[in-house]
Amino acid sequence: MLNTTLEAQRLEADRTQNIPWKKWGPYLSERQWGTVREDYSPYGSAWDYFSHDQARSRSYRWGEDGIGGMSDDQQRLCFAIALWNGVDPILKERLFGLTGPEGNHGEDVKEYYFYLDNTPTHSYQKMLYKYPQAAFPYAQLVAENRQRSRRDFEFELLDTGVFNENRYFDITIEYAKAAPEDIWIRLSATNRGPQVSPLHLLPTLWFRNTWSWDSKTVKPVLKAMAGLDGPAVEALHPTLGQYRLYCGDPLGAPALLFTENETNQQQLFGGENRSPYVKDGIHQAVVNQQPGAVNPDQTGTKVAAHYAFEILPGETQVVYLRLCHEDAAVASAAPFSSQAEQVFQQRQQDANDFYQQLTPFAMTEDLRQIQRQAFAGMLWSKQYYYYSIEDWLRGDPAASPPPERRQGRNRQWPHLDAQDILSMPDTWEYPWFAAWDLAFHTLPLAMVDPEFAKYQLDVITREWYMHPNGQLPAYEWAFGDVNPPVHAWATWRVYKIEQKIYGRQDRQFLERVFQKLLLNFTWWVNRKDVEGNNVFEGGFLGLDNIGVFDRSAPLPTGGRIEQSDGTSWMAMYCLNLLTIALELALENPVYEDIATKFFEHFIYIAAAMDQIGSQNNELWDEDDGFFYDVLELPGGESIRLKVRSMVGLIPLFAVTTIEPELLNRLPAFKERLEWFVQHRPHLVQNIASFEKPGVGQRRLLAIANPEKLKRILAKMLDEQEFLSPYGIRALSRYHASHPYLFNVNGTEYRVDYEPAESSTGLFGGNSNWRGPIWMPVNYLLIESLQKFYHYLGDDFKVACPSGDQTQKTLWEVAMDLSQRLIAIFQPDAAGHRPVYGGITRFQTDPHWRDLILFHEYFQGDNGAGIGASHQTGWTGLIAKLIQQSSEYADQPQDPDAEVRLEPVSARP
Repeated sequence: MLNTTLEAQRLEADRTQNIPWKKWGPYLSERQWGTVREDYSPYGSAWDYFSHDQARSRSYRWGEDGIGGMSDDQQRLCFAIALWNGVDPILKERLFGLTGPEGNHGEDVKEYYFYLDNTPTHSYQKMLYKYPQAAFPYAQLVAENRQRSRRDFEFELLDTGVFNENRYFDITIEYAKAAPEDIWIRLSATNRGPQVSPLHLLPTLWFRNTWSWDSKTVKPVLKAMAGLDGPAVEALHPTLGQYRLYCGDPLGAPALLFTENETNQQQLFGGENRSPYVKDGIHQAVVNQQPGAVNPDQTGTKVAAHYAFEILPGETQVVYLRLCHEDAAVASAAPFSSQAEQVFQQRQQDANDFYQQLTPFAMTEDLRQIQRQAFAGMLWSKQYYYYSIEDWLRGDPAASPPPERRQGRNRQWPHLDAQDILSMPDTWEYPWFAAWDLAFHTLPLAMVDPEFAKYQLDVITREWYMHPNGQLPAYEWAFGDVNPPVHAWATWRVYKIEQKIYGRQDRQFLERVFQKLLLNFTWWVNRKDVEGNNVFEGGFLGLDNIGVFDRSAPLPTGGRIEQSDGTSWMAMYCLNLLTIALELALENPVYEDIATKFFEHFIYIAAAMDQIGSQNNELWDEDDGFFYDVLELPGGESIRLKVRSMVGLIPLFAVTTIEPELLNRLPAFKERLEWFVQHRPHLVQNIASFEKPGVGQRRLLAIANPEKLKRILAKMLDEQEFLSPYGIRALSRYHASHPYLFNVNGTEYRVDYEPAESSTGLFGGNSNWRGPIWMPVNYLLIESLQKFYHYLGDDFKVACPSGDQTQKTLWEVAMDLSQRLIAIFQPDAAGHRPVYGGITRFQTDPHWRDLILFHEYFQGDNGAGIGASHQTGWTGLIAKLIQQSSEYADQPQDPDAEVRLEPVSARP
């Protein structure tokens, strides 16, 4: 158990004593412009309404952004860095990237930055940003990507040549807490280039603008004051209190540049400014050399300490700062830098101790670093999320929105009123939560901070998020879309992870979320099962362009799609809720009745998957040995959509085992189950049910019985179909030579295997489920195989790869798939990491090759990272896979119990 390290003690103090170790953290987004929250256009053109170029001069309504920044947990006071290399046209205050319409593959950040370390209380944080010494090629990046087709590679910052001859700075940003509200900051700038180069480093402190939208809000203030060892800033806020920023003095006192965090109305809109000092005042003073743009009275709501260096080749310049509550601002006789170094050394050691205790077993140093950076990315992606739909629809008194928006996006969600620290898929491309992403995030987060992981699952079911009808909000772009129902699965897994690693069994959390998920389950049953036949039409379900048609839109044929994946997700949902109900029933017999209900519901759903009616509208295709979607036409005709995709593998997710000891402790539940199996034989004849005990006398519930399982795995483990050297593809390579074609009124619809980015803009455009490898569904496949093994044991073996003479148990297959996914990030025999494909600098340069990016998904044939480059969110599951692959390499694990199993031969 992680209870002996200093970081673990800080976590415990935060959890049990309300000592606010998490009050300050990396909650400042890397991007706030171009988002739905900041969009007040008539027709929801979020990408165009608030541009990157405007962000320099225009204050935000719902949040803030900056490079490598931090804030308090209500984002009242923010800190980040700004940079200028002497030639850029603008001050580098935020990351640059392309919006959806600008990129040939949609949104994409065009910068290089890496999250290297973080602890769960953010007592130590480290990030690296690579800043070119040449003028940043903003216009070139936009123009070149706009002219490229979807079949072309994206044009990246490295392609522009600005990093040639290593002409860039490595900017390292570090934070170390001496106390919960006493934070030391170390900024290190290293010149990697061959010549002396100028660098202006501007650590910036500012208040989020709350006063421009409500005249009753008291405006906070920043003002200069005498420091301990250099200049300082006093920050006074009506609710946050009084803080101070002390600035180190390495080569001479930095100038303090004060302005207001308010829109430059005159520059952007030809209006009148309330003050001559506006948001872009520091940019004007430094880049345009206009000293009158900043306030000579040394006061405002935004301030930067201006450090100017000439840095020699290979030289590093270091700046120390200290941001603390006034109560911590005690003068010390020790030099400023010595105090800082002492805190940094201690917190770095604390971080090392914490992660070492998390993984005490044998693991290569490279694997440890991959896992450590995965955790870092997860923890840096904790973001302040503020969005009141009612206020957004109505508009603020100072800026009422156009009337069209009341009939537009998210108008059915006026109850949603969010102001929380949430786990984001990405700090740049996705400065918003996504419901099913969030569920996957919680597993690696639970390993390091179960309280935060539990809060993520709890808060999304609370009344200020969940719709009164029981629907969970999908994501900011369209809360009413439908994501797969994986929250019950994540809730159970987080409960068990905390029990294993931290020795705590939080039944109150389990019961609280379970009660809310009952409402969500009812919503699914009532809204997504049109015919009441236990087959579901869930919409696109997060899989974007995986099918023939856009599953979120009316079909060109009319009718509806009976979904293999939608139905399977619901079967999985039933089993997840059944598992939780059985756990709760051990202390409260009332839950035995609820468990029985979910058992029955699962049986009806599982049976419906191959007993709908005629042979053509069964989801299970007996000839192919695979599950497919079924198109139900208005006239009653049914057509199987025979696309070999993840849609046909998702039925494997619906699997669980029940221990005989549990059944014996719940005799009423056991009796009802046995009655049902005995009196409803027609419902259980084609599925894996309770009829036959498996290894250890445990029972199996699954959509796929052992015969179906073998047939599905024959395709899934075929290297000419789903099995890649780096995991399971979302679409079979079979469709590379056999595209699926469907004609409607002279229009041809087709599905081709595409291992990389989508070549068309269909059904999402910048996302592709037609061949790449996606971490979350691969993770669920691995877990499902482990559960099947838990029941079937060592006697059930399959060829892996298909056609190979080697027969493996399902546990061995699960470990094989885990290793393939881990191999995406590891150096191969040539020392190259597949995640970086053919990018030479990342493969060979010692200053780049060990910096890991956790992409949204991966090329289906060579494992190269594609999609969003920093979506550590669900790709952060790799940290959990590395853990279990190292800890349980030779000894199987019960994925539900998170404990090792006895060797099969030793079981009764």
